[in-house]
Amino acid sequence: MITLEHANLTVRDLDRTLHFILTALPHWRVRGEGTMDWSGRRIRWLHVGDEQQYLALQSQGDGEALDWQGHAVGVKHLGFIVPDVEAVVARLQAAGWPLDHWGGSSAVRRSAYLVDEGSVQFEFVEYRSDRLAERLEYA
Repeated sequence: MITLEHANLTVRDLDRTLHFILTALPHWRVRGEGTMDWSGRRIRWLHVGDEQQYLALQSQGDGEALDWQGHAVGVKHLGFIVPDVEAVVARLQAAGWPLDHWGGSSAVRRSAYLVDEGSVQFEFVEYRSDRLAERLEYA
């Protein structure tokens, strides 16, 4: 089986993005961290996740985050399966991150999108079925 182990993101405010991720996914933890020279700049980096997957985060991001509604090449959002999307949204809103928008909703799936300013948009998906055929129905 092939799985995605990690994604690497350069962010403007590493501590803020870490707080966002740990608020949304409280079972995750910082797996490793440090500093390094990256193309002439001293940056902080950290890996936040669980035993199977993580996000590699780098500080010192310049410029604006990709507009997820635009047409530029790049990552539009990262999607995470969560057991209770309402609980994730409530935790993030209580910590100051507003809901960007609700995604599709069906008898089997509900999703919500939130944006960590200066980083990337995150989608949180709750599946209400373990049946793969139902999860993959997009009609």
